[in-house]
Amino acid sequence: MMLSALVALGSAAAPACGACGPQARAFLEEVAAAEGAGAHAEPAYHFAGELYAAIAPWVAERPGVADPFVLGQTAEGANIWAFRLRDPAVPLRGRMLVFANIHALEWVPSEVALAFLEGFAAQPIAGVEVIVVPTLNRDGRARVERDLTEGKRVYRRGNAAGVDLNRDFGHNRESRAVWKALIPRRYSVSPAALSQPESRAIVQLAAAEPFDAAVSLHAFGGFFYYPWAGRFERAPDHAELHRLGVLMQDAMLSHPYRPRQLSRWGFFFRGLGMEVDHLYAQWGTYSFLVETTRSGLRGPADLADPFRVYNPVDPRPHAAEGLRYLRALAAEVASGRVKARGPR
Repeated sequence: MMLSALVALGSAAAPACGACGPQARAFLEEVAAAEGAGAHAEPAYHFAGELYAAIAPWVAERPGVADPFVLGQTAEGANIWAFRLRDPAVPLRGRMLVFANIHALEWVPSEVALAFLEGFAAQPIAGVEVIVVPTLNRDGRARVERDLTEGKRVYRRGNAAGVDLNRDFGHNRESRAVWKALIPRRYSVSPAALSQPESRAIVQLAAAEPFDAAVSLHAFGGFFYYPWAGRFERAPDHAELHRLGVLMQDAMLSHPYRPRQLSRWGFFFRGLGMEVDHLYAQWGTYSFLVETTRSGLRGPADLADPFRVYNPVDPRPHAAEGLRYLRALAAEVASGRVKARGPR
């Protein structure tokens, strides 16, 4: 059966896979058992079950190229699925991590991750292994899904425990900035480093299999942000981080994002306990926080709709651009020129 036909079938008929391993079979069984989303208020976007249903045919037809595994469980016990992508016939020269939907309401990053996964599975980049996590915050996303099916538009950012996973990592959790006393909300962090299972899952993966490059997909803003987020001074590898940001910028065809050190977004801003600082400080991974799109706002009326603030009506052009810049970075990692340099 053609891939497009399998995708159209969705979760009601997930494809079988005679050559799949235990994790792939478990993934396909979960897809087959999931209830369909039905009609919902954002038909251009996939609900989580629809995301996995779209990926299932690639898993079934491309074993060894697109292999799923359970990264960990959420606070409510849902599986966090990750997908290992590579050309198995070619020795590896580098490794890359891509994860999305760390914030509950930010769905366009998952569409970017899906487009990249499908593009890689269809045309693998030789020499690089990429692990893609299309939705890290499944519990928070599930709450947004319920909101949308019930006709509600609610601002949601955290996981099931209400914790902002983007402030739950272990490095640069404190700041000496004078602005901390004046605008404390800009300097907030989670109750303790790695307090949540979702953030621990990312760190445990990176500890077991360090990455040369990592991309955390967010919305919105239109930037390729790099470390430091929690310190104003330049990172030791600032020039190389900026070069890689420009490389991704140059890969875009429309309204390219700008590379910038995250702590210098504004003179008063520090992002404490963020994933990019943790991955870079702990393993020397060239890490980026990509603010996909420049918001979905079309006019003043949309200010009352949190989902639209973060997510454009049509995610497809943004997913296509994401495919371009992520493939550009993956190709650079595959060249062997991008290598994690250890603790920074």
